[in-house]
Formats: sequence, C-alpha cells, structure tokens
Amino acid sequence: MASVREDPILERYFKGHKAAITSVDFSPNSKQLATASWDTFLMLWSLKPNTRAYRYVGHKDVVTSVQFSPQGNLVASASRDRTVRLWVPDRSPGDPVDTLCLDCPLIVTIHFGALEFSHLKNFSLAVVTHAFNPSTVAEASISLSSRPAWCTERGKSSEFKGHTAPVRSVDFSADGQLLVTASEDKSIKVWNVFRQRFLYSLYRHTHWVRSAKFSPDGRLIVSCSEDKTIKIWDTASKQCVNNFSDSVGFGNFVDFSPNGTCIASAGSDHTVKIWDIRVNKLLQHYQVHSCGVNSLSFHPSGNSLVTASSDGTLKILDLLEGRLIYTLQGHTGPVFTVAFSRDGELFSSGGADAQVLLWRANFSQLHCKDPNKRNLKRLHFESSPHLLDIYPRSPHLHEEKKEIIEINPKLEVMDLQSSSPPVVDVLSFDSATTTDSASRAVPEKGEDICGYFLNPSLIPDRSSTTVKKKAEDLSDLPLESQRSVPLAVTDALEHIMEQLNVLTQTVSILEQRLTLTEDKLTGCLENQQKLFNVIQQRT
Repeated sequence: MASVREDPILERYFKGHKAAITSVDFSPNSKQLATASWDTFLMLWSLKPNTRAYRYVGHKDVVTSVQFSPQGNLVASASRDRTVRLWVPDRSPGDPVDTLCLDCPLIVTIHFGALEFSHLKNFSLAVVTHAFNPSTVAEASISLSSRPAWCTERGKSSEFKGHTAPVRSVDFSADGQLLVTASEDKSIKVWNVFRQRFLYSLYRHTHWVRSAKFSPDGRLIVSCSEDKTIKIWDTASKQCVNNFSDSVGFGNFVDFSPNGTCIASAGSDHTVKIWDIRVNKLLQHYQVHSCGVNSLSFHPSGNSLVTASSDGTLKILDLLEGRLIYTLQGHTGPVFTVAFSRDGELFSSGGADAQVLLWRANFSQLHCKDPNKRNLKRLHFESSPHLLDIYPRSPHLHEEKKEIIEINPKLEVMDLQSSSPPVVDVLSFDSATTTDSASRAVPEKGEDICGYFLNPSLIPDRSSTTVKKKAEDLSDLPLESQRSVPLAVTDALEHIMEQLNVLTQTVSILEQRLTLTEDKLTGCLENQQKLFNVIQQRT
C-alpha cells in the first residue's frame, strides 16, 4: 500500500458556477483552470490564492466543453447553442495591476517597487505613492475606492457557426492551428484557428457524436458516438481508417494516450476500455464504476488514468499493472468531467454539485521517468505493441478490494482551502445581451442533469422557455451576494417579459370573447331584421 505521502489529496475547491460543471482544462503552464457549466458561462480561475476569477459571457445555452490552446493564448468553448467560440484571455486571473472597468469603483492592486496597495474595502481613499526611480522620487496622488465583487469588461471572442445541433466537444491540434468539434448533428468538423474558417466535415456516424480528439501528432482524429462505435479518422485523406464497435453501451468520452498508440473510452455501460489502434486490439477492460463513466484523462506519463462517473466517484487506474489503485470521493452527485494538468502534478474534477475540485496527484512522482524512456520506442504507428500493452491474461488485480485506497476528503481533511473569489464578467464584443442566458439554462430542482450526459433527448429544449428563480434556490447559490448588475437587470427584464406574456394571453382571450360577442350580435340583428320584414309583409 502506498504511503500517505504518495496518495492524492484534495487541495482546493472553487465555487462560482451556479449549475453543473461540464468540462475542465488546465492552461499549459498549469497556473490557470478553465471550467464550463450549465449556467452558460465559461470561467477562468487562477491557482494562486486570493485572486479574482473571470466569467466569460457570450454563449446562450449550456457550455459543454472547454480547452486551452497549446500555447495558452486562446480558450475554445462549445455549447448547446450550436456554436463554438474562441476567447482571447487578455488578462490572467491574479494580475497585480488591474485597470478593468474604470467607470466602476475599483479595488486595485498596485506594485511600485517594494510598495504594494491591494484590496482596499468599502471606502474611498487618496493614496500618495512614490514612483520608484533610482535618480528622483516623485509623488502622485491616486484616488481609489472599493469595487464590488462584480465588474464587467469587454473581451475578444470569435464565433464559429456551422453545426446544426448542439456541439458536444472541442479540441485543439498539438500545434494549435486546427480545431475539431463534435456535434449532435452526427458530424465532426475541423476548423482553421488562425484564419477562423471551416475546413471540412467527417460523416460516418449514424447518431449523435459525443467526443472528438486529435492524436498527439495531429495525423488522426478519434471520435465516439451514440451509434455505439468509435472511429479513427485520417486527417490527410479525411477518411475513416478504423472502427471499434460495442454491442452494449456507447462512448461518452474518448481520448488518445500521450504516445498516440492507444485510445481510451469512457462508456455508458459503466466500463473503461483501452484499445491499441496499431493492431485493433482491446488491451484492457475495467468495470470499476457502478454508473456510466462520463470522462477520463491520461496522466502525461501514460501510465495511469483518472475517470469520472455518475456514481459520484473518481477512479485512478494503474495501466501498467492493470488495476484500480484509488477511489476518490469528494463530489455530491454525478461527476461529469476530470482532467490532468500538463505536468501531471494536479488534476481537477467537476460535477452536478457545481463545485470544481483541485487535487494533487502525489503518486505521479513514482512513474514519470523510466516509462517515458520506454515509450520513446513506441512512437511510430507501425511499431508492434509493447509487452506491457497486452491485455492481462490473469484476473484483474482491481478485483481485490483490499488493495484499493479510498480517499474521502470530507472525512479526512478538516480544513480545506476553499476559493470563492470575486468574479469579473467578461462580455463578448458580439454579445447582444449580457447574462440573460443563465436563467434559461440552469436546470430546475429535481431535473436529472446526469440524463443529459447519458441521453440528451431527456433534456427539453430551453431556447424558448425561462426558468423561474425561487427564493429558496437563490439562498443556496454561491456568491449570490456578489451578483452582477447585468444579472439583476436580466432578472427584472425577464419578469417584465413574463408579465407581458400574461398580458398578451389576456388580450388574446379578450379578443376571442369579443369576436364571439360580435358574432352573437350579428346573429341577433339578422334575426331582428327577418322578424321586421315578416311583420311588414303581414301588415
């Protein structure tokens, strides 16, 4: 059994989203974390403590996927509003000098040499600072006043339109030049990032496409669909070159191993499967979850895998020994997404409880050096499988529960470092409305959010309906006391729209009644005219 020092630990958790977390991804330098949610927002968190987060506003429905570009200068997001957006994070969360929204009262952190002023609260103050200059010392008076937790700035984003149904996943190529998207319109589309234009589509799936990923070398694309197939595509010929089928369940998520020789699928039938794409062989098959597996992520070494499931747990698998080594419990409800950082030191997870958990993978230090050297000889597509890739002939060691380490941070960690930072709204330049879409996409109480991941048809179309926010719901929301003005204005406008709808219906009913009354009056007048004519004829 591993020592306590080597076990994963929960370091922090972030609260800011108001609905289920659908996707997480680390920046290349592992200093930032991007998250997507049912609340229609994309959020950017700094892993530094006591720094504000940024909430990107632009999508009009659930944000289903998010990913940093390999260079870290772009963030891509996919949504049920049938669009893909590229965001330019101009400022990193936690920048020491903030000059956002100068029309609003500000809390500013300023660094001049050794002088530092930060987080001035609830008052205005004239501060005299000394400009740090070796030769002269000048004085400047700066008026600072507090800024509420909400603030708004304009951000740069590009919108890609081409899919005719909700977009389920987005992924950058290793060089950052291409973008692949998967959609419920049964297609996979590839885009040029810098020219911001559509390149081509891949059609062979007969049902909704759940996920699509580039191989590490960019030559292949793997996709999984509800038609119970996993397909491998050649980006040069734009043809399907390989196909894996399953008669039981379909893949919710699929990805390449770091060396590109294997793929892993997270199945709706509670399984995790590892395939060798060089010999078309199933290498490993895990049944360690009691519900559907929604997401997975390879450790950068390729020797371990973390999975997220609707059973509310994370599982860490040792791929070299073919066994389950850790079961992590931290979320309340289904876990929808998980991802390792680029250096493998951290991994993050998100789920239906609207929390983002940040874990430290202490076990990663054990397997990072030698396996990487061994994998160097397996980088070619034509090379034969390594001995350790072969599916284990003996029963899986993960069946021996006595060797599994279960970690429940709620029981073992008494003082977790939580992070509920102030949130800055970043509005897209082309966004006509601000944050009105949030209330349309947040699921109602009792709604089976997990159903969207297992069967999207269970989720009704919310494009023409609004969800009423009840007082008891609002009391449970994190950062509700720090709500932004656009959200408040949106709530008021939605209330007005509801009242207008009621008035419209009332007027419609009155019109119908007036029409009936007019018809009756017309009939009465006609009858009176007939009687008058009859009386005149008799007289």
